[in-house]
Amino acid sequence: MKKPPSYWHKAKKILSKRDPVLRKIIKKYNKGFLTTKNKPFFSLCRTIIGQQISTKAADSIWLKFEAKCKKKITPKVILKLSTRTLKSAGLSRQKVSYLKNIAKNFSNKSFDIKKIKTMSDNDAINYITQLKGLGVWSAQMFLMFNLNRSDMYPTGDIGLLRALSLNYKTSYPPSKKFLDKISNLHLGYRTVLTWYMWRSIDPVDVEY
Repeated sequence: MKKPPSYWHKAKKILSKRDPVLRKIIKKYNKGFLTTKNKPFFSLCRTIIGQQISTKAADSIWLKFEAKCKKKITPKVILKLSTRTLKSAGLSRQKVSYLKNIAKNFSNKSFDIKKIKTMSDNDAINYITQLKGLGVWSAQMFLMFNLNRSDMYPTGDIGLLRALSLNYKTSYPPSKKFLDKISNLHLGYRTVLTWYMWRSIDPVDVEY
């Protein structure tokens, strides 16, 4: 059975006291929580496929990608598949090269997940973004969904910006001043804020 991260219930109580807008959303989606994927390579593939496209488009491509991999998302399988096969799942040439590069780094063990677990958020982001194809947003998604870091605030995420603008009745995209204000209000548990913001505009829980 899936369980929420260890900080989840405490964070909900703290943030509900701090923020009346978020309190209503937490109440509405009280049963939901961030789920953990204990498959680092799987998560990074999912993140690359989700880059700069809508959740709906990403889900559609992911299903085709899974079919090409025969549901075995492993470095070995990705390295064996041709660029043409991967492109036929709806992936751009660039995303195919990113997936191949990550598969190679996992395969030759030059990318070390264990190392990341002991790093601070900033150091972890710097380490992950050394991999071609993974920017700050991708690193934040990985830290959030794979390592359950509690304080991710991906201000480069369109869904988060849209949700903040709608729920807090502010301009779109929200101003830097507003984003900083929200950041300070939820400091320590910005992952929880982000998850509930996504949930408020999406019919299903977001996963990477």
